[in-house]
Amino acid sequence: MVSGLHRPTQLVIDRQAIKANIQQELKTLPQATALWAVVKANGYGHGMVEVATTAKHAGATGFCVAILDEALGLRQAGFTEPILVLGITSPAYAKLAAAAHISLSVGSQDWLAAALPVLQAGQLTASLAIHFAVDSGMGRIGFRDAPALQQADTFLRQHAEFNLEGLFTHFATADEQDTTYFKQQVASFQQMRQALAVEPRYVHVSNSATSLWHAACNGNMIRFGVALYGLNPSGAALQPPYPLQPALSFESELVFVKQIQAGAAVSYGATYHAKQTEWVGTLPVGYADGWQRRLQGFHVLVAGQYCEIIGRICMDQLMIRLPKQLPVGTKATLVGENGGQTISLQDVAAYAQTIHYEIACNLTERVPRIYLPEKA
Repeated sequence: MVSGLHRPTQLVIDRQAIKANIQQELKTLPQATALWAVVKANGYGHGMVEVATTAKHAGATGFCVAILDEALGLRQAGFTEPILVLGITSPAYAKLAAAAHISLSVGSQDWLAAALPVLQAGQLTASLAIHFAVDSGMGRIGFRDAPALQQADTFLRQHAEFNLEGLFTHFATADEQDTTYFKQQVASFQQMRQALAVEPRYVHVSNSATSLWHAACNGNMIRFGVALYGLNPSGAALQPPYPLQPALSFESELVFVKQIQAGAAVSYGATYHAKQTEWVGTLPVGYADGWQRRLQGFHVLVAGQYCEIIGRICMDQLMIRLPKQLPVGTKATLVGENGGQTISLQDVAAYAQTIHYEIACNLTERVPRIYLPEKA
């Protein structure tokens, strides 16, 4: 997608905030526990390569992504650190992953059996690093019983084409106050862990939520994801043990200002009619940028005041009710601080009845990312 460099709309990413969040987390970890930065989905909308660079400077020693192409993108950008693909990759690409020293998640012996002839075809320059995924209750991917995991472990150790590097699971409710199901998953994983003949180099169960609120479960590596970006994994249900610094701001400016009379309609469907004479501003932001139509009725900040989004959000533009006539070019803040007031991604998510992950990931490549420098 073409990036909109010639319109006054941008995401501002604070590298120092990312660095601070990682360094705060590292202070809580035992020295032998590694932190791998989760930079999937274009760094949760923040920019994969730029976030990975900052995370590395801050002390991250590896990376987690969702798909093989993201891992290859990091390699092409020059990163030599360990990279784990958290999702299931087709066995057809096993040799490609091995050649690039990319670790893959595996949840069945069938996958190993299908990947073996791929690895055996022609010259293999490196064994394929595997992390066994355990489905301890997430219901997504992974081994569900100890005998199946044992059999896969035996198969893997019989073939030098594979190298068991890790064992992991993912918790479904680590960000909730009720820990009943979380404890069930912990017990299930520990039982499965005993099925392996030899424990691999990395045993990891902790995403951001688990590491923040259940640090005793961390293993020797954590997958630091949404908290890296300064976002609370629980939304507002739980408070983190240290302040998280949000890294993303979303800014635009007024490109058109007009006065409308009582009864005048605004935007598609004429769903909004002015109740009195009103000043209306237009911002060059729309659902093609990830600001979805369901945010009609929410607000942005202009001159330190909350201004309601009126009428349906268009593909490329939205309209807001202004407190008074303001000049074209006045800054408008969709996420972040403006005039002493703040709109957080969590505020946006709460209004949209979703989670802040979705809001951040939906921000499209058409919106340029501007990166503030790290402090020395």
